[in-house]
Amino acid sequence: MSKKYFGTDGIRGRVGEYPITPDFMLKLGWAAGMAFRKMGACKVLVGKDTRISGYMFESALEAGLTSAGADVMLLGPMPTPAIAYLSRTFQAEAGIVISASHNPHDDNGIKFFSGKGTKLPDELELMIEELLDTPMTVVESSKIGKVSRINDASGRYIEFCKSSVPTGSNFAGLKIVIDCAHGATYKVAPSVFRELGAEVVVLSAQPNGLNINDNCGSTHMGPLQAAVLAEHADLGIAFDGDGDRVLMVDHTGAIVDGDDLLFIIARDLHERGKLQGGVVGTLMSNLGLELALADLSIPFVRANVGDRYVIAELQERSWLVGGENSGHVVCFNHTTTGDAIIAALQVLMALKSRNEGLAQTRQALRKCPQVLINVRFGGGESPLEHPAVKEASARVTQAMAGRGRVLLRKSGTEPLVRVMVEGEDENQVRGYAEELAKLVTEVSA
Repeated sequence: MSKKYFGTDGIRGRVGEYPITPDFMLKLGWAAGMAFRKMGACKVLVGKDTRISGYMFESALEAGLTSAGADVMLLGPMPTPAIAYLSRTFQAEAGIVISASHNPHDDNGIKFFSGKGTKLPDELELMIEELLDTPMTVVESSKIGKVSRINDASGRYIEFCKSSVPTGSNFAGLKIVIDCAHGATYKVAPSVFRELGAEVVVLSAQPNGLNINDNCGSTHMGPLQAAVLAEHADLGIAFDGDGDRVLMVDHTGAIVDGDDLLFIIARDLHERGKLQGGVVGTLMSNLGLELALADLSIPFVRANVGDRYVIAELQERSWLVGGENSGHVVCFNHTTTGDAIIAALQVLMALKSRNEGLAQTRQALRKCPQVLINVRFGGGESPLEHPAVKEASARVTQAMAGRGRVLLRKSGTEPLVRVMVEGEDENQVRGYAEELAKLVTEVSA
């Protein structure tokens, strides 16, 4: 069944090591419900993406929450950021998303949001973890929680997304291809852009529970690139399975990644005098992004890889904009977490204000060659701790003499080591990356 528990916006620590099974979801729902009830009346929103196991896990989670006395409001398939928004709108104690984001259909997981649409307070996370080790009890029958369904959730979220651009904004004359990854954006994303006047061609919006992220969406850009060229569209927009990542394609079919999008949004805010502070990227952000922002006197800092680290850094500095090259883009001036649809709208507004196409406006960001190779390993001791890997990494870093960088890190969601080398000479960078990836593969065998 499901391979791993994901808690990138919620529970951390050893809970992340539990396999996702119906009995675990039942116990987790109960533990969360008990913890939330300590804050008083308890209302919890539950949403999911389109993978088939979500229906089973939703039922188990619902049973656990109600057995602890929590009232549950079901949203059905909705983007992850929609649950963050609706948790605030309905003044719930928490929002829960059943999703494995950009992963295949046979993975699943869960994310938590507070009633403010942010990560749960640390003390609440710890309380839930502690309750998982205690026997499960059911409240007396008169206090069992009730379950209802929010039938207008999609409409509410569509209007929220549209409110992130100025009233009266109109994208008439713009032809867009949207790839919904057979995921959680399949209903809402086409409506948002059509209602704002764009001509929309939709790809991968027929989920069957098994096809989420399957050769489509932001992790497989080929179909979108082909469709943009075939349709003679102005641009293409690709979402991931749960709608918190976005990548784009310009009219030539070239991929526009999260670094590009982050730069376009930040520059637009800066030019309009609305950029508060600077920009947060990650260790994977291209050096070219840092240099392009520096040319505009925009501060830039790097956080660890992962949207929760980007968000924490933004909160610490009271800045508004941050993101990852994978397509997580956070716009705190509009919402509380990474939101793919809202980020895409901000890019379209920036293009409109400059009267430029996507291919033209991205040219101000000149990227340094960056090669990323994913190496699968079978678990156990991390190959990153192997002396030969450490020595080789240090040697390559020294050889680039301050004109490039090496980053080796484990994926937070898959048994992968990500080998990244960045520098000025593409052939040299690729050679170093392949050398390091080969070594990681050998010590992992």
